[in-house]
Amino acid sequence: MYEWRVTRTEQIGVTSQNAAKIHCLMLFSGQNHFALERRFAVPARDRLRYRMMSAPHKPLSALLSQILVAYSVELDCEFERRMLQTQSRCARLSLVIWLNVLQFLVDGPVSVRTLASRALTAEAGATAGLGCLERWGAVALQPGKRAGFGSGRGIRADWPVRLTASGETAVRIWPDLIPEIDARWSKRFGGDATRLRRSLEAIEHQIDLELPQGLPIAILKLPEFGPRKSPVEDGLPLPVLLSRVLLAFALDFERESQTPISLCANAIRVLSDEPIPETEIPKRTGCSEETAGIGWQHKPYIIVERDPARGRGKFVRLSEAGIQTQQEYYSCTRDIEEKWKKRFRAATKEIRESLTTLLKRGELSDGLKPPPGTTRAGAQTPALGRVDIGPAARQRKRDLVIQTEAFVRDPAGTLPHYPLWDVNRGFGP
Repeated sequence: MYEWRVTRTEQIGVTSQNAAKIHCLMLFSGQNHFALERRFAVPARDRLRYRMMSAPHKPLSALLSQILVAYSVELDCEFERRMLQTQSRCARLSLVIWLNVLQFLVDGPVSVRTLASRALTAEAGATAGLGCLERWGAVALQPGKRAGFGSGRGIRADWPVRLTASGETAVRIWPDLIPEIDARWSKRFGGDATRLRRSLEAIEHQIDLELPQGLPIAILKLPEFGPRKSPVEDGLPLPVLLSRVLLAFALDFERESQTPISLCANAIRVLSDEPIPETEIPKRTGCSEETAGIGWQHKPYIIVERDPARGRGKFVRLSEAGIQTQQEYYSCTRDIEEKWKKRFRAATKEIRESLTTLLKRGELSDGLKPPPGTTRAGAQTPALGRVDIGPAARQRKRDLVIQTEAFVRDPAGTLPHYPLWDVNRGFGP
């Protein structure tokens, strides 16, 4: 018999590199405190003869995720190309940071408290992301390098947040670029794009929660949101529609599941009882090396082993709890989709058909091909906020190129089934 339990409720600090990374990943998830408790007591036994469960079709959340990531990659590459022409150090910022943060600073400085309120997050959750943006040179909080500069440590709710020159350059690009990419998709996919938008709007208009424009960044459970107060809008940008409908589905899932969808749809989904090298997980999930890595949050669901042939290197496989969780993931997503068919009627079927069609069309790969001179195209650029090119930037460039080539080659088979926004990629996929 075995039992595993981890509980952590203290505020996450930045006393180590890993703690800082976790803190930043919680941007606008409203989670500066968290607790994870799992107890699994199962008899020790020989490994089950089990293979990764084959689903009759992808969960609706996976289809939404793949199209959202495809859109984000295309827009982020074009944003980077335009930012590089300005010599800005913020060229690698991603779409979600505009949707959930920077757009609220366009009209001038606001306090941390006001920004958090507009972003629909807790103040403590906002400070971590602001620390990252401060370190990258996109926003300024205090003159000079304050104590805790570049992290959420020490940021006060009444401090004003203002854009720097690089931040001002960035926020001038996104408002025109998003409609441009929307128009590209409409031209590229024609009636399929029209049907997708129509079905997304039909569902988004009926969501009864006040949701952010971008999918929140959360490594554990998603935050809770209050009743909808804002009026229904027609003509929202495609990434906003995709994000809100995906978030509504994910929230429904996490009301039923003890395990976050971010874990179920990625590492747990791609593993089985047969061990594979840990380095295979990013390739199988489509997520970055940093976000796909096995961490303490996976511990109840996996078993880590040494390579029996070489005696070094980690191999991972699902534990019995992981196998059960994987099965429940597919069962729960099917149940939610059936409920959505009753709640949203024809729109649920239409959205599945539209998303499936787009993933099969070769034009999706065309949009994923990065413009020359960008990092995903193989150009070596500095890390965010830096002017020099270090070893970490070189490795991340190699990772981005490998990921992009896989996306272009087989979008339906390689795009993530749930986005894990990576702080090291400007909160991009």
